[in-house]
Amino acid sequence: MPDSASSMSPTITALIRLDHMHVLAAAHRYHSSTPWWRKRAIVNGVCTAVEIHAQLEEEIFYPALDRALGNESTLTKSRPEHDEMRTTIARLRAMGPDDAAYDGLFHQLIREVTHHVADEETILLPDAERVLKEELHTLGAAMTRRRMQLLRERPMEIALNTAGTFPLATVLVGSALTLAIRHCLPRTRRALPAEHRDS
Repeated sequence: MPDSASSMSPTITALIRLDHMHVLAAAHRYHSSTPWWRKRAIVNGVCTAVEIHAQLEEEIFYPALDRALGNESTLTKSRPEHDEMRTTIARLRAMGPDDAAYDGLFHQLIREVTHHVADEETILLPDAERVLKEELHTLGAAMTRRRMQLLRERPMEIALNTAGTFPLATVLVGSALTLAIRHCLPRTRRALPAEHRDS
């Protein structure tokens, strides 16, 4: 029986779909005419997101599916596809946006990701929702906890890449957070006792 915190967590399949949408949305911001610094932010952000996503799936999602489905062909080829993406990521990280092969290699990575996402979204995620019904929220909570651990290892890198990839969204979220914090904090004048306000 899942605990109440786990039952309030998004399902693992919902989290995986969100990861897919995030990576593909970031990739759509990459164009050959994009400034070099933004290309680097987009590529680094996508590479980090793919690495973390693959690790989470291999540690949490795939073992649960292995247990429930056994030797399923799409699942069997998923780990080697992750390794293929890691190889492409290593090649991308070894070069810069000024390299003539950079654009093509990034597009290759996105093709690999898109193929992998198509298999997961059409086969593995529906299978998981069928055979892991009772565990989906618990697995989602486990994935969220592990993601937080992995994100803590490189917070500044992730923040800078996100700001470079989604600058307008970053400004809007930052402004909203600033306003929320200012609204929630008591004003100094309100915090002073009444007898000291006019002195």
